[in-house]
Amino acid sequence: MNCKLIIPTSEYADEIKAYRAEMNEAKSPLDGAIALESFEDPLEWIEYNRGLMNEDALPEGFVQATQFIYVRESDNKIVGMANVRHRLNDYLNNYGGNIGYSVRPSERRRGYAKSMLKEALAFCRELGIKRALITCNTDNAASRRTILANGGVYENTLKEPDGDKYIERYWIEV
Repeated sequence: MNCKLIIPTSEYADEIKAYRAEMNEAKSPLDGAIALESFEDPLEWIEYNRGLMNEDALPEGFVQATQFIYVRESDNKIVGMANVRHRLNDYLNNYGGNIGYSVRPSERRRGYAKSMLKEALAFCRELGIKRALITCNTDNAASRRTILANGGVYENTLKEPDGDKYIERYWIEV
């Protein structure tokens, strides 16, 4: 399972498009792929995420973030995506956390999420983040297992303000 986190480039445009299509076909949320659902053109999405890396040009309500694709080295296939938020605002502190991630449906149950989260936590360490908040919906047992496998310590469960979802909050020492 040789994979690596990579900041997306135009080289991966077709793979990003395929990832988005597979997630949409499965009606799976694009967690960890900030705003990908809003971009038909992968190149526009790549550029949008580059903008989120610039602290001085963020849209209101956003924090600086780094978008990653998780690429399997043997075939250059995107098996997952992760987004690392460099700090927490009020919403992220309660519901979103420092890291969001997802694995494409055809690649699930192979340990990719666990290793991707581990690498994202290492990136948090490089940023100087001491404790990372990771959240998941209460009905997402796979994500809960991924968080716990990476040392997550449960803090509490909160109801999302604009819906009926309940969010579990876990802290991981990085």
